[in-house]
Amino acid sequence: MTAARTFTIGSRGSHLALWQAHYVAKQLTKLGIESHIEIIKTTGDHLQTASLVQAGGKGLFTKEIEEALLDGDIDLAVHSLKDLPTENPSGLCIAAVPEREDPRDALLGKPLSELGEGARVGTSSGRRAAQLRRLRPDLCVEPIRGNVDTRLRKLKEGQYHAIMLAVAGLQRLGLAGEIAQIFSPEEICPAPGQGALAIQTREESDAREMCAALDDEGTHGCIICERTVLARLDAGCQLPVGAFAEVHDSDLRLRAIVISPDGRECLKGQGTGARANPQELGNKVAEDLLFRGAKSILAVGSE
Repeated sequence: MTAARTFTIGSRGSHLALWQAHYVAKQLTKLGIESHIEIIKTTGDHLQTASLVQAGGKGLFTKEIEEALLDGDIDLAVHSLKDLPTENPSGLCIAAVPEREDPRDALLGKPLSELGEGARVGTSSGRRAAQLRRLRPDLCVEPIRGNVDTRLRKLKEGQYHAIMLAVAGLQRLGLAGEIAQIFSPEEICPAPGQGALAIQTREESDAREMCAALDDEGTHGCIICERTVLARLDAGCQLPVGAFAEVHDSDLRLRAIVISPDGRECLKGQGTGARANPQELGNKVAEDLLFRGAKSILAVGSE
């Protein structure tokens, strides 16, 4: 009798990335599928001092993992969906999107109302920085790098008065107690795909069929809608663009934002569309933003 195959999961080596990979491995175990995790260091992991906006390019946290997948060194990869470029390399696909965790952004250290003028707030996200500057132009919003533990250490050492992180990552790491304030999507629009995981495989593989059982249809539709906005605007994951979709019965409701890095110029869009066609809604809202001048704002953000 032939032994069942053990599948190899590719992951970054941070605590959060490994939590996500182990989560997927546990779900596969429930289906009777064995797997093990292989850690792969990405370009983004090597850039510990430069800001991600300055580093530029797409796929800073995914390129090497995708190459390992294409080479057959791993069978599937687990990514934070917001880090994944909107176009898969030829031969790869998103086989599943599990149910999404809380997509919102959080402030750690102090809530916004308790931060004095000139307070230092750390974030590696151009989207978060721009929206925070719009809410509080008097704050000093500065880049911060490192994993979640490193950023929390810098906060507690007094290098920053507050830092911004995704609620989902904090919940997954058991650090929700560190949160001082959670922003609603109306206050700070999340990144496309924030809080969701992508399970990526080769298009022609038994892993793709196997992982399909882990897909959450509602989450996947919202993600397609949000990523359609990003793709239509031709904006990378580090430009100040937010998009957030929610399921409402048979419909999807989408809100999106394009904002200049200093927070002064801002376009917001929203719409409702059929749940069965998430791309149509994403394109409709993106086209409206483009018609109202989104390209000029994005051009400033990419300089």
